[in-house]
Amino acid sequence: MSDALLLGIDEGTTAVKAALFDDELRPLAQARREVPISHPRVGWVEQDPALILDAVVESVAEVLAHAGGRPVLAAGLDHQGESVLAWDAEDTRPLTPVIVWQDKRQLELLERIDEHEVVERSRLPLDPYFSAGKLAWLLAHDEEVRHAAERDTLRMGTVDAFLVDRLGGHFATDLSTASRTQLLAYEGRDWDERLLGAFGVERRWLPAIGPTFGALGELRHERWPFALPLCAQLVDQQAALAGSGAVRAGELKATFGTGVFVLGRTPGPTLADGLLPTVAWAAPDGEVSYALDGGVFAAGSLLDWLARDLGLAPDAAALAGAAAEVPDSAGVLVLPALAGLGAPWWRFEARGVIAGLHPGARPAHIARAALEAIAWRVADIVEVMAAVAPVSELRVDGGLTNDETLLQIQADALGLPLAVGHADATVLGAAMLAGVGAGMFGGLDDAAARLAPGRVVTPRVDDDERSRSRERWRAFVRASAALEPATS
Repeated sequence: MSDALLLGIDEGTTAVKAALFDDELRPLAQARREVPISHPRVGWVEQDPALILDAVVESVAEVLAHAGGRPVLAAGLDHQGESVLAWDAEDTRPLTPVIVWQDKRQLELLERIDEHEVVERSRLPLDPYFSAGKLAWLLAHDEEVRHAAERDTLRMGTVDAFLVDRLGGHFATDLSTASRTQLLAYEGRDWDERLLGAFGVERRWLPAIGPTFGALGELRHERWPFALPLCAQLVDQQAALAGSGAVRAGELKATFGTGVFVLGRTPGPTLADGLLPTVAWAAPDGEVSYALDGGVFAAGSLLDWLARDLGLAPDAAALAGAAAEVPDSAGVLVLPALAGLGAPWWRFEARGVIAGLHPGARPAHIARAALEAIAWRVADIVEVMAAVAPVSELRVDGGLTNDETLLQIQADALGLPLAVGHADATVLGAAMLAGVGAGMFGGLDDAAARLAPGRVVTPRVDDDERSRSRERWRAFVRASAALEPATS
């Protein structure tokens, strides 16, 4: 057994986590810092980059205090995917807030983009979810961004690129991240000139694209006792894919957090209607692993909204607890489209809906319907993935998997067993890939073999009942997604 430790840093949508692991990927220490989200206007979702940076620095400082003199061999950083910001190249001062992946402010701008060319080259739908539209909006509407472009001091990109620039002095991202921006052509390895032109983004403003793991530089801060070798950098959902142990083609995971993101490893670049082709990770030798992705944009955020903003429960945990007190939703249905409908429907204009209300409906029934909605949205995605390759189980992780009611509803909706893994598979995956990048493990298969097996939740409803519920759900989605949102 080695004395060396691995550090994972998970820059998620609502919180930053840092965790230390030993060479068997057993957790030794963990720290967490919440990062607030603001909604300055309808459809706008923002964060303060200074608060994100502080959360990273503080959480890492806390776990390093528990290292006990043992060296940190490698650190891995994952981040919230498609969220972007702009900053100044000379002093790394943020010029804008972080525009979060859920943000919809660029809808009008996207209507002026050549949809055919963008979709044909990227094989991604033209949707506000991706980074490119957000970057284009900043260029069109933010005065500080325009001035920095004129001075040739503009830098733009995803949150990981900002953090490694600020903490490590290198302006870079990885191929998995680039594949989520809509500025990388399908199967591409570098920024695509035609896609850059379509969104009005110049290559010189963007970070270099490198591998996901390997010797990627260092991270340092005055509050840390030593510099950290950065050996992995990637999107949070790809980190969770690794942390769940789903590293081989045909394996599938779903991470339940702010949203739910389903990723399945594929043998190579693969297209499937309604799902996103994405890079899982890129090795230093140039070998690229691929996946299919589908996102449910509101899961934990749906429960938070129902509890906090509608006042149905003191908090999301209490709301989920109420759902366990009733055997069904009493006919109530919820469409969790607080940030539009993602895969495989791709209706960005859709709004959330609560239907089937009657005098007998209680908050517990709405809570139950919300959990069912999350589960059916996941089933929408898994069904498409199963048409590409057989699916025998779904590996699940994330904070919401602590709720037994949701897990059982999910297994029933899928008709598949759930393999319940480490709730913090994302930060585990970042550390695991860092260990691969530093040579601690013989490869991804070797690292994944060290993960402790999780428990299994099996379905309890029969196929006929599941089929009836599935058709009812589909009819509800089709009717609800067609509703025109009121103009503000």
